[in-house]
Amino acid sequence: MAEFLSSEAILARLVSFDTVSSKSNLDLIAWVDSYLGSHGIRSQRITDPLAAKASLFATIGPEGAGGICLSGHSDVVPVEGQAWTSDPFTLTRRGDKLFGRGSADMKGYIAVCLAKMVANKATALTTPVHLVISYDEETTCEGILPTIARFGHDLPKPRAVLVGEPSLMKVANGHKSAVGYFTCFKGREAHSSKPSDGANTIVAGAMLVAEIERLAAQFRERADATSPFDPPFTTLHVGVFKGGVARNIVPLDTMVNWEIRALPGLDMQAVVDSLCTHANRVILPYLTATAPESAITHERQFWLNGLAPEKDSFAEALALRCSGGNHTIVVPYGSEAGQFQAAGISTIICGPGDIAQAHKPDEWIAVSELRTCEAFLDRLFEGCRAGL
Repeated sequence: MAEFLSSEAILARLVSFDTVSSKSNLDLIAWVDSYLGSHGIRSQRITDPLAAKASLFATIGPEGAGGICLSGHSDVVPVEGQAWTSDPFTLTRRGDKLFGRGSADMKGYIAVCLAKMVANKATALTTPVHLVISYDEETTCEGILPTIARFGHDLPKPRAVLVGEPSLMKVANGHKSAVGYFTCFKGREAHSSKPSDGANTIVAGAMLVAEIERLAAQFRERADATSPFDPPFTTLHVGVFKGGVARNIVPLDTMVNWEIRALPGLDMQAVVDSLCTHANRVILPYLTATAPESAITHERQFWLNGLAPEKDSFAEALALRCSGGNHTIVVPYGSEAGQFQAAGISTIICGPGDIAQAHKPDEWIAVSELRTCEAFLDRLFEGCRAGL
């Protein structure tokens, strides 16, 4: 007889899989596939081009287009260099808190979804409920795109998607868009006693950082005090700066890894174009003046669509009804929600746990948050039996 696992028991299994984004998630996906299959729930895997990772799509209820999709990502951030007081890949309970990497972000939500999918498999649903588990959300938010591309073809296109990122079960209808770039500078090495014989790429990188900060200051000055976002303006940020090998060598190579997080409505590509144009028209001549072979290249790391409030949003109305809430929030982080919305699907964020606990050592989720999420999904499945 198939085993029925509690949300906590499922979460313990999910946490035990080391699914840091740089690693494969196939063992976790295989376990989920097997667990659902033991209860008669068929699922499909959508693998990445290297067959090293996969998303999973499962459905209960009637076949066909429409339905409600519960969405979560399987990958987690690294634990290296963090001071954990317990094994990050062993779920540990202390009081009302469950500690483990991914417990809040966002294996707790996936665990509750799996428990409720199994519990409602034999009920008479008139509206289908789908579950999608993705990969690479923590790095690019693009692991979900191959699955979205199949909606309306060999996978049913949902009417609404509920993304379970940690929001303390509050309904979020907005987050910023984001883009990340690597800008690489190639100059010429020389002895530091004769710097004019070379082309210093660290100086060139610093010039780009200065321009990024100039634009960032402009956006800060134009902050909208009425905006619900925190901070209430578009941000630019430099996260990595690498260059040089020794103090007395003019550096040959430098890399700057930068990002933009934009308020809804901003033309993010225009900001990217402005920075690339500045690099080519102002910074490159500085390098080529002494080293004509110098070059600057820009490589996009990721592009994340923002989540914008929708007029007469079906997903928002549904989530507010299931949560018992009467207002929405926006969240400061990015998510896959914007990718679903860009595909024309009504989408919101609502999930257990607090984002303040995510990505930190001793990440945890409160047991009470799992209970609240269970009650939310109970009301959702009740509505799917009644015919949403």
